[in-house]
Amino acid sequence: MQDNYDDIKHLSRPQYDEYPPMSFHDRAAQFSPFAALVGYDDEVSETARLTDSRGELTEDEINELNNTLNRVLSMADKQPVIKVTYFIPDEKKSGGRYADKTGAVRIYDSYDNALVFTDGTRIAVNDMRCVELEE
Repeated sequence: MQDNYDDIKHLSRPQYDEYPPMSFHDRAAQFSPFAALVGYDDEVSETARLTDSRGELTEDEINELNNTLNRVLSMADKQPVIKVTYFIPDEKKSGGRYADKTGAVRIYDSYDNALVFTDGTRIAVNDMRCVELEE
């Protein structure tokens, strides 16, 4: 059986004066996979990321939240320590997540309808789910 490449198997790789030999790293890079759709994997990951939906408060929960907030505001000069569960809307898609914040309340900002903590954190009353007075 005759091999079709017998006439060139014994030859060395051609060398050109105007082109220096390519490094093994650069030669290997020619055959490495590439991302034909740049950003596609990021979009798939973002779509797969789960978010919570904002829960609606019942009338009893609203009343309890209002009562606790009134107690906190009546003690505002003492900077009471509270624990707040609140909703943080997601910046990229619908929904968001719930987070907890424990800290001392500095003031109530009536213009923004938000509590301001001593560390500067602002939480809107409309985003609050639950407020507990730490004693």
